[in-house]
Amino acid sequence: MDLDLHIHSNVSDGELAPGAVVGAAAKANLDAIAITDHDTVLGIAEALEAARKYPVEVIPAIEVSTTFEEVELHILGYFVDPSNPELLTHVEDAASRRELRLREMVARLLEQGVEISFETVSSGSPERGTLGRPHLARAIVDAGYVNTIAEAFDLYIGNAHPAYIPIGLLGSCEAIGMIKRAGGIPIWAHPPKRHLYKFLPALCASGLRGLEVYRPRTPRARVLQLERTAREMGLLVSGGSDWHGPEQGRLGEFRVEASVVAKLLSEGGI
Repeated sequence: MDLDLHIHSNVSDGELAPGAVVGAAAKANLDAIAITDHDTVLGIAEALEAARKYPVEVIPAIEVSTTFEEVELHILGYFVDPSNPELLTHVEDAASRRELRLREMVARLLEQGVEISFETVSSGSPERGTLGRPHLARAIVDAGYVNTIAEAFDLYIGNAHPAYIPIGLLGSCEAIGMIKRAGGIPIWAHPPKRHLYKFLPALCASGLRGLEVYRPRTPRARVLQLERTAREMGLLVSGGSDWHGPEQGRLGEFRVEASVVAKLLSEGGI
């Protein structure tokens, strides 16, 4: 059984609609996927409906952007209830914060001579979607200022540039609690090496249940380190491609064996 437990759709900053992601997963012979859109669960219903047509199981999930000691961390929530009122309130609040942030970033770019409009940026996302910097980067590419999204980040909207504005994020421990109250299993996504051991005790005390261990291009030594840490602390492990669309290659090029994440799947009822 092959899985990919970290995928994005165009409801956040991916390229394909949730149903199309499920279709791509079926074409890639993946048995189960989790669509982990940023701060939203609004694509889950479409994905679940599409899964009725394919031999693919969709795990309801979310990736919550958070902050801990002024460091941005991402917390994955697996097997969440997408109708949970607290979760839906977060989705609405996060969408408002992201829109305000991008409007301010567009204004800063205009001051630097990069002439794009917020309407151009927002047209790259569905009306219900969650806007993010990738949408802004695509607008900069389309306007001819750079050739690639990566170049847009490097030259204009990366963390070190004048146009960058941080999001007002939920606290990491608060997000962990929210995911648990929504019936989910909170997992620390792509935990940065420099913060892992410093932050992990407090996050675990707040209810963190696991670490994302398996990702494309992660060195083998790092995988072994994360596996050992999870084992020593009694944590679950997860893994996925963090796929955003065909620009990154074909979905299914990276996959995780079910046996490797069996405990996570068992806790979720699979």
